[in-house]
Amino acid sequence: MARFMRLEVINTLLETGLVPLFYNGDVETSIELASACSRGGAKTIEFTNRGELAYPVFTELVKHFTKADPSLIIGVGSIVDAPTAALYIAAGANFIVGPSFNPEIAKLCNRRKILYMPGCATETEIATAEEYGAEICKVFPGETVGGPAFIKGVMAPCPWHRLMPTGGVDATEASVSEWIKAGAAAVGMGSKLITAQAVKEKDYDGIASKAAQCVNWVQVARNK
Repeated sequence: MARFMRLEVINTLLETGLVPLFYNGDVETSIELASACSRGGAKTIEFTNRGELAYPVFTELVKHFTKADPSLIIGVGSIVDAPTAALYIAAGANFIVGPSFNPEIAKLCNRRKILYMPGCATETEIATAEEYGAEICKVFPGETVGGPAFIKGVMAPCPWHRLMPTGGVDATEASVSEWIKAGAAAVGMGSKLITAQAVKEKDYDGIASKAAQCVNWVQVARNK
């Protein structure tokens, strides 16, 4: 069962403007990675359902941070069907993210008052997802569907959209600023933030520092 109300998750996500996402099959490494992101001010973490050990690692993350860092909001990504979403919700997922939109997941999440951020690549998909209650839509793959220009284009006639591009957002001030100025409400960032090299070298402080930079770049871009 989720520890955070949907509204609290939405507000925290929109306030920080950054959702780090990663998968790692090792529990201790995953704890270190999530902790690093939290120290950097990114309080909504997406653990992706991309490996055979994803579910047991996720359950351990939830158990650990319930006590170690109760302010950290942990959700799950790469969810494509309602049964899998239900499994993770039962394990404590505070939000569900998918690469595509699935109406059955939307119904399940609405029933449980869990934030669902579906992947959308067209204005029609965004509008449909919003009709099913999606407060924030993940624009995926962000770079491929048109980059910041796509965000700016669809926001012009529909300024009520809340969009989070993922895929194509670099951990640089120029990239983050361009997406935010185009109208993105937040950005999702995976391997560009949590690089394979940093994981290999266990440079968790470096990841925390980069996360803090990204959160700051979002705030700076919003104020320009």
